[in-house]
Amino acid sequence: MKKILITQPRPESDKSPYFELSRKYNLTMDFQPFIRLEGIPAREFRKQKIEIQNYTGVIFTSRNAIDHFFRTCEEMKVSVSQDTKYFCITEAVALYLQKFILYRKRKVFYGADGTNKSMFDVINKHKGNEKFLYVCS
Repeated sequence: MKKILITQPRPESDKSPYFELSRKYNLTMDFQPFIRLEGIPAREFRKQKIEIQNYTGVIFTSRNAIDHFFRTCEEMKVSVSQDTKYFCITEAVALYLQKFILYRKRKVFYGADGTNKSMFDVINKHKGNEKFLYVCS
């Protein structure tokens, strides 16, 4: 075997394990993303009659979900409240929020080990006084 097809985008840094394997075993790696996520336009989102301001907690499962959520908010000219709490599946996704909000520990929560169960444990602690919007990619 000399050529391997990898079904995701090419990594930005050369420190990726793919490149190490390529050098070690003298392989050629082709990167072809098979899945492409596209956000829905604001017009289609409005048809669902969801009022973002009515939710006090937002649940994110990926960076793409964060990108599309804030793009939709900007497109619809909706400002997200400073008091909104964000629940993320992993710490990496939570840290990605810094790109869009002022990151404060008291309003960003994430699961301990990156599993759905750990994220639901965190959500259950806040379920009494929060209304959640689940944003998925």
